[in-house]
Amino acid sequence: MRGRSAEKEAATESAGPGGYAEVLIVGAGPAGLACAIAAARQGLQVEVVDGMSPPIDKACGEGLMPDALESLAALGFDLDKFIDPSQCASMKGIRFLSGDIAAQASFPAEAGRGIRRTVLHAALLECAVQLGVGFSWSTSVQGIEPGPDGVVVCTNRQSFRCRYLVGADGLRSQIAKWSGLAEGARITSHRFCMRQHYCVAPWSDFVEVYWSDWGQAYVTPISATEVCVAFTADRKLASPEVALRGFPLLEERLGGAERKGTPRGAVTVIRTLRSVATGSIALVGDASGAVDTVTGEGMALSFRYAAALVSAIRAGDLARYHQAHRRIQRLPTLMSRVLLLLGNSPRLRAIVFRILEKCPWIFAGLLRVHVGA
Repeated sequence: MRGRSAEKEAATESAGPGGYAEVLIVGAGPAGLACAIAAARQGLQVEVVDGMSPPIDKACGEGLMPDALESLAALGFDLDKFIDPSQCASMKGIRFLSGDIAAQASFPAEAGRGIRRTVLHAALLECAVQLGVGFSWSTSVQGIEPGPDGVVVCTNRQSFRCRYLVGADGLRSQIAKWSGLAEGARITSHRFCMRQHYCVAPWSDFVEVYWSDWGQAYVTPISATEVCVAFTADRKLASPEVALRGFPLLEERLGGAERKGTPRGAVTVIRTLRSVATGSIALVGDASGAVDTVTGEGMALSFRYAAALVSAIRAGDLARYHQAHRRIQRLPTLMSRVLLLLGNSPRLRAIVFRILEKCPWIFAGLLRVHVGA
């Protein structure tokens, strides 16, 4: 048995017959739910286990760029069917602000959406349930035992047998550790994030990214009366008030605004694995590698990984998924490194942003590449 043994067995909310599932997904975040939706639409029997209970929240910029929306649609998820327009906001493009420089570009075709993480999670969960996906909440995985015909997964409640095991359990994935896929993982960047909501009407339909020597602050409109601000920096963040001091222009706008909810922190990394699949086990989402949040591509990557993984499962060849994963991750990883280079070099940042300000068609072209247009 890999991991701590678990002999306790108890009934779960919706386990498959005899605790069996064709696809068992560990982790019910957006990556796990997207994979569950994609697999269920292919007629596979899917079970999802998670140590928490919904709603599941996480520090996140809460913006879905057009490519993320396209990837969701390709999975068969109709955003407008599950989310009321009043629960989100349109995102027309990206605006960079650094000192006296303001450079912006619109998305090439469709707009993006700003959506609270919990709203998106509830919508994905509802879609998965409608497709017949089973869920076992408050169920933590204690160990796994790979075999020739699948994997046995022991939890604090019961044991499951599955043909394919999917680890969607985040950066500190236990599935990656127990399967050996975490060995040799490379982390080339490590930063800290904090998210805070503010009760203020969005002043722009662009996602605004404020840059300073301190880090970045991303302002995303998420409704007619609320914005999400995600701060990132090389050091831990004491509070939203302290974080705002690094961005005087943003502090002028939000210094007196009412905060909604408590701040939520996280880490953001650039992390690559040697492989994302072995035997009957595969990883998706942050468990399979990550790019810095500076790209805004975390959600879109998860949705693309989910589609590629289910395609490989249907073909009975997880090697296909490993190859597709590398292709999908390549450009966002490069963009992460370029943007972090700008963040760490004030002189270079000023030169590049001034060019983007004076030549907006260059910014528009780069944004087209970034969103896959």
